[in-house]
Amino acid sequence: MKLTPAQKTIIERVVNAFETGRPDGDYSAIALFYDGPHGIRQITYGRSQTTEYGKLRLLIRRYVDAGGMYSSDLDEYADRVGVEPLTDDLQFRSLLRTAGRKDPVMRDVQDAFFEQQYFAPAMQWARDRGFTLPLSALVVYDSFIHSGSILPLIRRTFPERTPDAGGDERAWTTAYVTARHAWLARHSRTYVRRRRYRTRCLAEEIGRANWHLEVKPILANGVVVG
Repeated sequence: MKLTPAQKTIIERVVNAFETGRPDGDYSAIALFYDGPHGIRQITYGRSQTTEYGKLRLLIRRYVDAGGMYSSDLDEYADRVGVEPLTDDLQFRSLLRTAGRKDPVMRDVQDAFFEQQYFAPAMQWARDRGFTLPLSALVVYDSFIHSGSILPLIRRTFPERTPDAGGDERAWTTAYVTARHAWLARHSRTYVRRRRYRTRCLAEEIGRANWHLEVKPILANGVVVG
């Protein structure tokens, strides 16, 4: 998977728009969803939204270690994230918002964090399976950001094989987007069903044959990404 800088940028900007409504990302964005362990509430935070019971603890520890403006305040929370519920801790949420809004160190830490923890693993998954097209890279990265991986439960619903197994890349990518859209549509949680704008956008780009992400702009949940 060899992406030009422009292709990588458009992939990140589309996913940022999916997550926070801004192509450049909202480094201070916080949302609360009932999608933690056993359906409990959890915080999602940052440019591409990492979760309280996922990798938020790692992000905060990296920020603290980087010596940001609010590192001393967030240090007392760093080892508590994912261990005890912090969704109702208004001071914690305020610190996250303020650091994301005001501190360039937090923005730099987030950029490196989302690159290392999500983008690089997604591209490694794609390379290992023989994918080469930028639109496929966008599909894979979006799934890693939104679901943490390419979900096996979705893959089992269609017969297409990945390129390394002799399959056709465009057929597999199209089938995965279609199957993921159906999975989102029938999900038991309303807010998950509402995320169908992601697969709707990806399907539109497949329909435009925008495999190299050269056709612009891309409309990502009503946000124009160019």
